[in-house]
Amino acid sequence: MNPAPPKRENLLLSIVFNIVLGSFTLTYLSKPEALGPRLATIVALIFPLGYGLWDYRQRRQTNFVSVIGVASILLTGGLMLLEMDSFWIAVKEAAIPAVIGLAVLFSMRSKRPLVREFLLNDQVIDMARIDQALAERGNRTAFDRLLANSSYWLVASFMISSFLNFTLARYLLKSPPGSPEFNAEIARMQVLSWPVIVIPSMVMTMAALWYLIRGLTKLTGLKLDHLFHPAPEKK
Repeated sequence: MNPAPPKRENLLLSIVFNIVLGSFTLTYLSKPEALGPRLATIVALIFPLGYGLWDYRQRRQTNFVSVIGVASILLTGGLMLLEMDSFWIAVKEAAIPAVIGLAVLFSMRSKRPLVREFLLNDQVIDMARIDQALAERGNRTAFDRLLANSSYWLVASFMISSFLNFTLARYLLKSPPGSPEFNAEIARMQVLSWPVIVIPSMVMTMAALWYLIRGLTKLTGLKLDHLFHPAPEKK
């Protein structure tokens, strides 16, 4: 009997707690007559951090990217509370995807390259069947080259994200740090990051996945649906 698949993250809840509530707090509650810039920043940080802890308790899953995400939230909040110049927030926004991209690049020589976590999730992809087919056809070396090329696609998507993060932050953050206007600009940056940054990065990642899946079908001789674990039978 196959083990029960892990719970999936609730995308709607993730968007609400990671973007909507924090952006609302920074935009509308940063005024002196409301919470004020400093307290609004603290409250805005509570939503994504609280959701992250709750989600981990529910699903018992964490990974390299989620840890980086929490670190990013804490760094942003720390820089805002210290009222650092907006340039350093832009540097931080660029540094997070750049660090992930470099980690993917340097992990290519390790026994467990990060591209596997991003594109070859064992919970979805039937790696046991794929490994067996590769061994039978003697295509293990070709698979390693395919994985390396897919890694370069993935690294490129993170580097593009890094550039767009920096550019968006420098374009939007104009007000003095610690002011209600600055908090509102941070909130606007969080909202615009989805169409400006997330969507292009997602397109690049999907292109890398398509390249990898297409290569796997050729190297293994398996049909597309045979690369994935079968759906669990309904009782």
